[in-house]
Amino acid sequence: MARFGIQDYEPHWLNGRDSITAVHGRRLARLAGRILRHVWLVWDLDDDEWFADAPVLLDFGDDRVGIDHQKFDDLCITWNTVDPARAIEDPADEDCRFNLAWRPEPTRQLAELAGRTLQRVELLEWAGGYDDMANGSVAIGLDLAPAWLTIFNALDENGLAFGPPESSYRRHYLNGP
Repeated sequence: MARFGIQDYEPHWLNGRDSITAVHGRRLARLAGRILRHVWLVWDLDDDEWFADAPVLLDFGDDRVGIDHQKFDDLCITWNTVDPARAIEDPADEDCRFNLAWRPEPTRQLAELAGRTLQRVELLEWAGGYDDMANGSVAIGLDLAPAWLTIFNALDENGLAFGPPESSYRRHYLNGP
């Protein structure tokens, strides 16, 4: 089974900074010093727009890291399972049919990130107001100095932000091995 017809993509969802750090922290930290070759997005060909429900794929050459958010606090990180060279198939679910394809850097802001060296990765934990439904959701922050990319939970889909993280994030630096 493949989510949205993305071959070999079967997400394992995690919640909370501690579980994400335990499973992926060291490996994410080891990306520091690597060149970000591409940022791949799934593109809805019928609507000519980003299909934000599918993972964002960070291509570092030997490592392709998939980042995907759903619900209010689910985060899935995959390593080298999704290949953007493979076509996205029609999903088996008749109610969930889309005309989708992988696109590298489909926006000017993403194109400006390709070729930059990753300085560090941070887990960004949202800490909004006391009744903010997004509290505790975890975003992935990429320091590509002088640029910055945050892949965050846009409440049941992925969101992208460019520039330094918002002040409502608690920043957690990931250390290497």
